[in-house]
Amino acid sequence: MAAGHGNTPAAWTAVGVAMLGFVVGSVALLQIPANETLLWIGIAIGLIAFPLFLVLSKFGFNASEH
Repeated sequence: MAAGHGNTPAAWTAVGVAMLGFVVGSVALLQIPANETLLWIGIAIGLIAFPLFLVLSKFGFNASEH
């Protein structure tokens, strides 16, 4: 891998949003009974991460500063 692989604002933002989606979905599944509405919100948040990465890349936030 390159020295700056993945160390860009676009990558960090996308990973952060994806992790937020996983946390929300996990909290939904831990409830008894499982909260399906919250689960789908978590899935939607997780799915937003990739398009967000692409948009931020187009705006130039995917360029390493090295």
